[in-house]
Amino acid sequence: MGRRQITVALGVALAAVLAAGSASAQDVVKIGMSFSMTGAGFNAAGRQAWAGARLYLQQHGDRVAGKKIELILKDDAGVADNARRLVQEMIVNDKVHIIGGGITPTALAYGQLVTQAKIATVVMISGASVTTTASPYFVRTSFILSQSSWIMGEWAAKNGSKRVVTLVNEWAPGTEAETAFKQRFTELGGQVIESIRIPLANPDFAPFLQRIRDINPDTAFIYFPGTQAGIFAKQFAERGLASSGIKIIGPGDLTDDDELNNMGDQMIGIVTAHDYSAAHGSPMNKKYVE
Repeated sequence: MGRRQITVALGVALAAVLAAGSASAQDVVKIGMSFSMTGAGFNAAGRQAWAGARLYLQQHGDRVAGKKIELILKDDAGVADNARRLVQEMIVNDKVHIIGGGITPTALAYGQLVTQAKIATVVMISGASVTTTASPYFVRTSFILSQSSWIMGEWAAKNGSKRVVTLVNEWAPGTEAETAFKQRFTELGGQVIESIRIPLANPDFAPFLQRIRDINPDTAFIYFPGTQAGIFAKQFAERGLASSGIKIIGPGDLTDDDELNNMGDQMIGIVTAHDYSAAHGSPMNKKYVE
């Protein structure tokens, strides 16, 4: 997720800092990034965002308006307390001019810190609407999960879905996806017959997928972080949902580009909405993917 928007993220952040003159007396603009590079769950997104940042500098150079750009990476392992401590260290010790933010819980953890320090912070991964309310110094360049979920609610209502079960992770992005989908789907005449929530950490989809099979709706709206897509695909196949006649839809995390090639033919027919696809055919995207 962060990887795909990192070019815009760096441009926005650098423009903000240089326009404000906060680096005018400096030869170096320091961008401190707190991402999950290790730990379970979200290290793929962190590694992608970091790779995207380095790719941007390779393509465009490491100088903007006469200032050299320096990237500083800290591994918060996706833990909020770690992120708060590391961001504070980067502000106080490294004297960074910009913070690059990661997943929702970690970004929320240091909102107060960057507000007090008046540090421009670019949220590169988190998709929860609430994130940017944590500080007036936050700006988001990735996506908002509710947007793609809302669109799927509209798509479902216009494409024959009448009775839907929702299945989401129990955390801010998950509940937001559920709420946005239900609001749009029901106001267009659809019925959500059951809403199921599962733990974010170490999810076991199998019993919940079986529950969906037993309820037998015409459609299931499913959301989970893209890093869990491989687990979902395996258990989706084991529970026979591909041949059940139940339409599976959701935000783009369901068919994450990094996981899709290894998820099997059972994913054929699943419909998702997202802000980006590696398959997009523009010359710019082809060059980026390569």
